[in-house]
Amino acid sequence: MGKRYYCDYCERSFQDNMHNRKKHLFGVQHQRAKKAWFDHFRSYADIWKDEQAKKPCRKFLQRDERRRSEGWEDPSEARPSVAAWLTTREKRRSGRASKGVEEQQEEERTQGDLPPQIFSIPDLPPSLVPPPPGGWKAEGSAQWG
Repeated sequence: MGKRYYCDYCERSFQDNMHNRKKHLFGVQHQRAKKAWFDHFRSYADIWKDEQAKKPCRKFLQRDERRRSEGWEDPSEARPSVAAWLTTREKRRSGRASKGVEEQQEEERTQGDLPPQIFSIPDLPPSLVPPPPGGWKAEGSAQWG
């Protein structure tokens, strides 16, 4: 049957001849397993430094360049600042204040995290009914136990 070669990194064995061993040692699976083994002994700081030193992906750079040429805004400007977000939030809230209570409750229900189909289901269990906009009213005379 012949000698067998066992690779400690990949945890597999195969017939030991020059062709098979060379094919295995230069294979992608072996290279990844070997890198993972040695990375296991490195500190997280060293791994992070190596990742930071890498160049960005070519496709990422091409996409970024295409977006700039088409007139898209800079990706760093895509997210509004906290101050801008707060001002738009206040504008929305002030717009709600002028509406009636029923309209405001209906708008909050549709804009919430719940899917709109849930409100069409009759007799929902209490655990699925969303809380009222002002929250639940606690009675001071409630006795537990």
